[in-house]
Amino acid sequence: MPAPKTIHELVKHFDRNIEAYRSGRYKESQLRQEFINPFFEAFGWDVSNKNRYAEAYKDVIHEDSIRVAEGTKAPDYCFRIGGTRKFFLEAKKPSVDIKRDIHPAYQLRRYAWSSKLPLSILTDFEELAVYDCRIKPKKTDKASIGRIKYITYKDYIKEWEWIEGTFSREEILKGSFDKYAESAKRKRGTAEVDAAFLNEIESWREMLAKNIALRNKRLSIRNLNFAVQRIIDRIIFLRICEDRGIEKYGRLRDISKLANNYKELGVLFKHADDKYNSGLFYFRKEKGRGRPDEITLKLKVDDRPLMQIIKSLYYPDSPYEFSVLPADILGQVYEQFLGKVIRLTKSHRAIIDEKPEVKKAGGVYYTPTYIVDYIVENTVGKLLEKCRIPNEASKLKILDPACGSGSFLIGAFQYLIDWHQKYYTGQSRGKACLAPTKKAKIKKYSTGKSPKLYQAGKDDWRLTTGEKKRILLNNIYGVDIDPQAVEVTKLSLLLKVLEGENENTLQTQLLLFHERALPDLSSNIKCGNSLIGTDFYDSKQGELFPDEEERMRINAFDWDGKLGFPDIFKDGNPGFDAVIGNPPYIDSEWMSKYHPDTRSYCSSRYLSASGNWDIFCVFAEKAIDLCRKKGFSSFIVPNKIGSAPYAKSVSGILSIRNILQSIRDFSSVPVFPVSVYPIVYVAKREKPNSKSLVKYEKMNMENGKIYPDKAKMLNLHKYFSKHPWPVFGDISENSPVERLRNEYPLLQDVASVLGAATVSEAYEIKELISESTGTKKGGMVFINSGTIDRYLPLWGIKNTRYLKKKFNRPVVSITKKKRLPWKRREQAETRKLIVAGMTKILECIIDEKGNILAGKSTSIIFSDMELKYLLGLLNSRLISYFFINVHGGNKLAGGYLRIGPPQLRTIPIRTVDFTNKKDKEKHDRMVKLVEAMLDLNRKLPKAKTAHQKEVLHRQIDATDGRIDKLVYELYGLTKKEIKTVEEATNKG
Repeated sequence: MPAPKTIHELVKHFDRNIEAYRSGRYKESQLRQEFINPFFEAFGWDVSNKNRYAEAYKDVIHEDSIRVAEGTKAPDYCFRIGGTRKFFLEAKKPSVDIKRDIHPAYQLRRYAWSSKLPLSILTDFEELAVYDCRIKPKKTDKASIGRIKYITYKDYIKEWEWIEGTFSREEILKGSFDKYAESAKRKRGTAEVDAAFLNEIESWREMLAKNIALRNKRLSIRNLNFAVQRIIDRIIFLRICEDRGIEKYGRLRDISKLANNYKELGVLFKHADDKYNSGLFYFRKEKGRGRPDEITLKLKVDDRPLMQIIKSLYYPDSPYEFSVLPADILGQVYEQFLGKVIRLTKSHRAIIDEKPEVKKAGGVYYTPTYIVDYIVENTVGKLLEKCRIPNEASKLKILDPACGSGSFLIGAFQYLIDWHQKYYTGQSRGKACLAPTKKAKIKKYSTGKSPKLYQAGKDDWRLTTGEKKRILLNNIYGVDIDPQAVEVTKLSLLLKVLEGENENTLQTQLLLFHERALPDLSSNIKCGNSLIGTDFYDSKQGELFPDEEERMRINAFDWDGKLGFPDIFKDGNPGFDAVIGNPPYIDSEWMSKYHPDTRSYCSSRYLSASGNWDIFCVFAEKAIDLCRKKGFSSFIVPNKIGSAPYAKSVSGILSIRNILQSIRDFSSVPVFPVSVYPIVYVAKREKPNSKSLVKYEKMNMENGKIYPDKAKMLNLHKYFSKHPWPVFGDISENSPVERLRNEYPLLQDVASVLGAATVSEAYEIKELISESTGTKKGGMVFINSGTIDRYLPLWGIKNTRYLKKKFNRPVVSITKKKRLPWKRREQAETRKLIVAGMTKILECIIDEKGNILAGKSTSIIFSDMELKYLLGLLNSRLISYFFINVHGGNKLAGGYLRIGPPQLRTIPIRTVDFTNKKDKEKHDRMVKLVEAMLDLNRKLPKAKTAHQKEVLHRQIDATDGRIDKLVYELYGLTKKEIKTVEEATNKG
């Protein structure tokens, strides 16, 4: 699209008067009005808010408040979509040298890097520079560092297509920025603010831990962890408050330069206690509050570590702009930070270790903001739709039972803030309404003894700190077993209360209302074990008073007890209105090793703790229990909740005993950087009926943008009353999956399906395996998943690894096979089918002679049915299609299927009526086709020329097609069903 007439005129006008504009007399404010505003209006941005949107939904915010160096400065423009920042623009007078001056470039890059924006613009209209703001800024960087595009005004017409394609409102709505962000993720030299800040605070932890351990020899591990995190939290809190104008800028830095700086910091912390009332600063016992901090102010801390830490937080050394650092970024940093703990050696030296559960999971993975927003909108949002006035909203109780760094509670709190703000200002979402009745409403809530609103700018009304405190204390609740996580959640929520505040507004509140700025959250955010109550100790005879370490580790918590939330569980409909979050994913095997008592307790008290269960199942069950009637529960969990055999009980709790309202399936989207295939479910604590529907949305990703396919409204009973849920596969109208499940017997009804070996047996067998020399007979060939293809064992053709040992022709010799477990030897010597355990489609072979010993990652099938007939069915396109659609939700890394006896037993098998001539004829035809396939596949490895191989491949493909056609005929598929199967599957 060519540049519009407006741009041509702006360029000509600037060119005619360029010398006047370059003079120092031409002001930046003039440049913005005359050139920059109309320039970006040509891109579709409502720069002047002509549509009269409310502050929260304006396209462009002018001078987004921020502090740089010693004074207050702002990015001149913040361009947004739906209230979400997309890019900053920093404007300069044309007398500034945009191309070479390092200071404007560093300033812009700090804004955008701290806000985690991929691109931003620096311009004086004469020049326009676009910066990749994922590159960590340094004060010594040249102006060219991070600059990906430099254009002068004379090239605006020529470069219009690129500029518009990158920065126009329409293109950003289409995902242009998301596409760029995705492509730049692993670009050399980029360092995102969360990763950089994490490295920073981890270095502080190590520095402080070593110094405090050295100078305070009697300090316990628990108190050392507490003290180090509390000092870091206080410094970060006060430093953020400085950048927001709530605290005097530079106060921490000035204190850090003094001798005995920790003692001086203590004075500042006590002052903060008087001002904020937060548990973060709580040193004197007060009525109605818990035990104060009696540890940290008494510690000995050297000057040097504090001076280094605090110096790194200030301009120009610091690349961080804390006033624009998003709350979710701080949460991401802390989520990772909590994955490690301080330990002490025998000599009282501090070391930092990763928590065992974090090491097992391969790291800590923060829930993305878009997941949090979706869950909050579909729980808290649904509840608020029924609230007419704030008094009704005040009764809502929102809980995260594994709150971590507090991301879900921050999201819920923000949603409540927005709802109240819209109510008090008489706004619907979007445009501000200035009708007289609305003006009267604003006046009503912005005056009086306890105003709900204050005016921050024209048409910009915000909730007072007092109102935000009230909402927080009334509505938001959290529990976590980790005391450090609890403190981080509190810190995050307190910083959210202070958003938009400054020193003047807080001082006014202190004077007028005689109250401190922040609430004490000790009654809302609790430290405890969400799954284990104090009845844990009932089974411990003689151990009613466990030692301190065990008590702290178990951290038993009674929800309705005095130290829990007794008020929430005392009325006629007890419980929370919404229970939301991302529970931990920890399998039963890990718990058996590290926390056998926790596993034993859960197994005896939760229906969902059956089989080789994962702890997320128990959290899902507990969440429903904690909901009041008609309350909502919503978690992000692995899709195994609807597919893994161990999750059968919890899936029934969600979809049979309660109303499963929706599933948003993210299994095809890289939500986490590990092999987890997540879904988000929303359930309502209410008995379902035959007409209950579930909204199912499959999420996809394109150009970095995540979007849902068209939603499907599925009958709850039809699709979710059985396990596994079929929704992770093809549920189109012409899919034969449900018909096959209902019309044919299961494999378990016509055959014995067994695992080839247990874990302990596998290690026994490993010692008996050797490489074949080909000289002795009577031994057994050993086959494992990696050496099984469809119809063809790859023994001797392809190398395999078994329990870290490499083989090409593994065997168990005739002398050693006597040492095999008798049951496995008997199975090995029996005619059978062997199924590979980790493949993308079913891959089966036949052992006709009974001389194959199968490895631990395979399944074996014995049946009175003709095995070659059964082999043809299992290797067919239709049965792989069925398996993928029913059990695809149980995928492993790389999209590999988890194929074991529990899954194989559910395959529908077309049995044969041998008294029926046509049926027998089809059976015999199948056997002959399979014999042909076996013969062709045996010949393939022996083929010596490319032509011979090509001929064999053609014959194999043709025979495979004939088998598939016969299978369709046997199962009675319609033309539409066949088309569905053919389009969905690909064996190549």
